[in-house]
Amino acid sequence: MSKVKITETVLRDGHQSLIATRMKTEEMLPILDKLDKVGYHALEVWGGATFDACLRFLNEDPWERLRAIRKRVKNTKLQMLLRGQNLLGYKNYPDDVVEEFIKKAIKNGIDIIRIFDALNDIRNLKTAIRATKEAGGHAQCAISYTISPVHNIDYYLKVAKEMENEGADSICVKDMSGILLPYEAVELVKELKKTVNIPIELHSHFTSGIANQTYMKAVEAGVDIIDTALSPFGNGTSQPATEPMIASLQNSPYDTGLDLELVNEIAEYFAPIRDKYMQEGILNPKVMGVNAKTLIYQVPGGMLSNLVSQLEQQGSMDKFEKVLEEVPRVREDLGYPPLVTPMSQMVGTQAVFNTILGDRYKMVPSEIKNYVKGLYGKPTVPISDEIKKKIIGDEEVYTGRPADLLKPQLGKFRSEIKEYIEQDEDVLSYALFPQVAVKFFQYRQAEKYQIDTSLLDSEEKTYPV
Repeated sequence: MSKVKITETVLRDGHQSLIATRMKTEEMLPILDKLDKVGYHALEVWGGATFDACLRFLNEDPWERLRAIRKRVKNTKLQMLLRGQNLLGYKNYPDDVVEEFIKKAIKNGIDIIRIFDALNDIRNLKTAIRATKEAGGHAQCAISYTISPVHNIDYYLKVAKEMENEGADSICVKDMSGILLPYEAVELVKELKKTVNIPIELHSHFTSGIANQTYMKAVEAGVDIIDTALSPFGNGTSQPATEPMIASLQNSPYDTGLDLELVNEIAEYFAPIRDKYMQEGILNPKVMGVNAKTLIYQVPGGMLSNLVSQLEQQGSMDKFEKVLEEVPRVREDLGYPPLVTPMSQMVGTQAVFNTILGDRYKMVPSEIKNYVKGLYGKPTVPISDEIKKKIIGDEEVYTGRPADLLKPQLGKFRSEIKEYIEQDEDVLSYALFPQVAVKFFQYRQAEKYQIDTSLLDSEEKTYPV
């Protein structure tokens, strides 16, 4: 039995889950010195949707955010979330882009890279793991946790062992929907500890109201690290709140040793920021409640808020329940993919189309077609011929590693934006989000040369959180 460590997510997943990743760098900087003094295992500060949101909504350079945080955080490891071969985008990128991105992320201040694949297809993690270790970073592999007739303890142990063999320095059980039940967690953690010899971290969301109990049981079962978010951006569709978790473990064999008063002081700093976003309507009270339906539909918090905004735009909020009921059906059709980015957005959008059009698979997004063609990786269960036929007709399914189909592209990207480049990292921003990055580069130049930025097209688009 030993002290449990805490990874603080307020600067990434906390605000991504509750306010669609809208927290600005200037709101983070004043509190970093105090966050650095707490003694957290790590601060999760980057990756996920932060990169896209910085460029798209905040007119911020995500690389600049990372450097600004690193400058102030001297003692605590900085962590990011990376979607394997998808990096931070929604498709596979060539190996040269993945390698360069990881090298630059670590050079700019990241210590730990949490690498996952939406399908738990280890082939999609290999390049990212290798690149992280070569650049001197800690490669944490995350298992996308889900429940289905085929996702059982043996399945997860097999995935974990493959990750360890591939070079993972630690393993995270990533329960994006908040559906890992307390006693399931006990069995999973105990078996994982027997199967692999590297630390185990647990990441969950409070969406269904059970993550606190799950964390406590996982801690008793020997989990090494848990992810929490300071209370102003904790609970709801975010992680369990940090302060109650520290208090719950005090004076026990698992005491975190963290100073509750200091942590509370930091939480007080974030409270008015949370209130401001609530007043602006960016924090929707809907995401703060417990949604026990999650245990039935397995819809993660980010996906839930995304479905709400998609249906609001269509003027179809009355179909919300029907869409939720359609999600598990689509998921079964598609071979039970875990509902995590980008699969959660893809399954969610398909469920919206199926429900609104009243005709299943009448309209199919190109991403779903590519997934069925094998371009995202291998589904957990083969997709039936009937569904394949509906979605891709007689097209062939690719069974190799998806990124093997991609040619190196960094040189091409560099030449396409040469007039905008102010730092090497700009090429990577462009590689991931071409239109959004170019708009940002134009904005940056306009600011520099004091051109009226209202002349630039700043139309807001919704994007997957």
